[in-house]
Amino acid sequence: MKNFSIKTLVAIGIGAAIFAVLARYVSIPTPIPSTTLTIQYAILALFALLYGPWAGLLIGFIGHTVSDMMGGSPWWSWIAASAVAGLLMGLLMQKIDIENGEFGKGEIIKFNVAQVIANAVAWLLIAPIFDVLIYAEPALKVFVQGIGAFVGNAVMTGIVGTLLAVAYAKSRTKKGSLDKE
Repeated sequence: MKNFSIKTLVAIGIGAAIFAVLARYVSIPTPIPSTTLTIQYAILALFALLYGPWAGLLIGFIGHTVSDMMGGSPWWSWIAASAVAGLLMGLLMQKIDIENGEFGKGEIIKFNVAQVIANAVAWLLIAPIFDVLIYAEPALKVFVQGIGAFVGNAVMTGIVGTLLAVAYAKSRTKKGSLDKE
């Protein structure tokens, strides 16, 4: 677990704000009710990669809660799913050393396997099961929504998240690239 330095706390605040704004204002409706294509999970994945699982959890939780409150009332089952997605992304991406400028094919594969697993757990299990348990929603409806959210979030994170991580890695100095004179 990465400790909660001032840098991490600031990153949580910034990540949650970006997540909320993207969720609220940058989304494409889908034919599935209450399900949209968005890019906030790409940001969540990048921040979880950079700052760890607890930052991912808090960014997902706070960002989704703020987004829901901006449009009405919080939908706790999906908020929990966002928090779990951030936590799992951070846990599964801990071995990726992007800070040293390394983000090649192997890291891209690890990043995407991690985000697909995290999105699957969040949207195929947590969100629909909690929808049924908390809100007594019809199971068929919420599992269809969960499948739509999983596919959309995994694809958007795979594309946008990978591009963001590659760009971030290129901004870092590669390990051993500086010579001592």
